[in-house]
Amino acid sequence: MSADPISEIAINRRTRGLDRAFEILDFLRQRRKPARPNEIAIGIDAPKSTAYELVNLLLKLGILEHTDDDGRVFLGRKLYFLGQAWQAQFDLTRECKAHLARLAETTRETAQLCMLDGDKYTVVMMKEGARPFRISSDIGEPISIPWTASGRLLVSHMSDDEILSFIPPADFVLPDGATLDSQAFLEQVHAARRDGFFSFDSIADNFTHCFSAPVFQDGDVCVATLCLVAPRDDAAKNYDLYRDTLIAEARDLSSQLGGAEVRFSTVAYG
Repeated sequence: MSADPISEIAINRRTRGLDRAFEILDFLRQRRKPARPNEIAIGIDAPKSTAYELVNLLLKLGILEHTDDDGRVFLGRKLYFLGQAWQAQFDLTRECKAHLARLAETTRETAQLCMLDGDKYTVVMMKEGARPFRISSDIGEPISIPWTASGRLLVSHMSDDEILSFIPPADFVLPDGATLDSQAFLEQVHAARRDGFFSFDSIADNFTHCFSAPVFQDGDVCVATLCLVAPRDDAAKNYDLYRDTLIAEARDLSSQLGGAEVRFSTVAYG
């Protein structure tokens, strides 16, 4: 007996509505400022009627909140509470706080926990270093994978073809307009996979050096990285200390998350 076509239509409509709702949330997260429903409709390429309907529903649920009298909306505080609940139950972020604190205290540099968000890199948690100026990315800001040291490790479990299919071609265009050769990027991924570590002078700015070490959880896939972001002169002067401290913390965090010691001798840390 075939399924009820009316039921299938209703299910498909609800599914599309749910997808659109998440597009709205992601649009506002990336925009990082309030927007009117018509601006949201344009941003997610949706009919205005659909955008208005979903915005009103999300407002009623507390997922979105009004920010002014002109109808602009932004992410609501309920999302914060949901995020706090997730963080309390997610072993990686719960266990990571002490490691970030030790890294920042030992090196006096900014320490970060970084992960993939779809096909982008993002900073999930951060501990500022003891410096009078800030040299790190905003938490949650989506950044092209090839722009980052961590990106080489976060895709290191993939084949070359999978990596090139996963990363949008436009993301190989660097902030200065130059294009990073994809084969050169793949060679760096191979080196990161082999060494269980990657660092380079940031290609997103002209004055920082980024260090990254892999974090494993229940397998040999790098689920996150621990990172240090330092001024280039200090990074060169303290390179061995920063590298060894970072790798030790990543090794310890991975072990807490169920990483077997043998993995570090055969996969990550040679």
